[in-house]
Amino acid sequence: MDRRELADFLRSRRERITPADVGLPAGPRRRTPGLRREEVAQLAFISTEYYTRLEQARAPRPSREVLAGLARALRLSDAERDHLHHLAGAPPGPPAGPSIEVRQSILDLLHRLPQAAAIVMSATYEVIAWNDLAAALLEDFSALLRHERNLVRRVFLPPHPLERRLYGLPDADAFARTAAHHLRAAAARYPDDPEVVGLVAELLSGSEEFAQLWASHDVHTEPTLRKTINHPLVGPITVNCDVLDITDRDQRVVIYTADPGSPSEEALRLLSVIGTQRMDVPG
Repeated sequence: MDRRELADFLRSRRERITPADVGLPAGPRRRTPGLRREEVAQLAFISTEYYTRLEQARAPRPSREVLAGLARALRLSDAERDHLHHLAGAPPGPPAGPSIEVRQSILDLLHRLPQAAAIVMSATYEVIAWNDLAAALLEDFSALLRHERNLVRRVFLPPHPLERRLYGLPDADAFARTAAHHLRAAAARYPDDPEVVGLVAELLSGSEEFAQLWASHDVHTEPTLRKTINHPLVGPITVNCDVLDITDRDQRVVIYTADPGSPSEEALRLLSVIGTQRMDVPG
């Protein structure tokens, strides 16, 4: 435990927060920037005396519960929370589970790409955001239950035996290998998350292919830069596949674009007009 660095870090974080940030009245004659020590202590559910001793580098090592309270009271980012734990000599444990909250700026980005299909996937391949063209190209995700939006479940446990495997991808087997390897890595990052544990158990019991890939213990994968999607309305569409990592939330943005002037670009333009309506289904 580095008491002096911890004290300085706590003081610097306290001084940057205003009472209004945490719903407290400013009050008259406030001489110090940011919050008072007693206010931080109140928000963290610890005694003012103990918090004061922390900022004076005189306190014993805080428990994980105290550190969690301080991180919440001081509105620390994930990186700052980890730094707090390291300064206190208590390395942070693994995150509770994969994040499914998508930043507003990423949602805005998806809808600023009208000529590209784009989705956001969690660490476990759950589709957690998409734009209109992605819904037309792949599937209307808004019409699915949450567990049905998981692509690793989709590729290994299709809902119907005769359904096209993962949107008719010719390289669905390669996608399956990549997904299994990524899921193994995610399971190591979130060993106690019940959803991750349950997904792995479901796949192991329901898919011999997944069980074999899981038993290989491979985690290295090669990126797939192009895919051909066999769309039921407009036929094969070959797209470039680019992936942007959102490291702070352990998410990936997948962007599908067609080569300019290609038949696939024309097919995507047609899909942008058709949308998710099913013209192949008799009225």
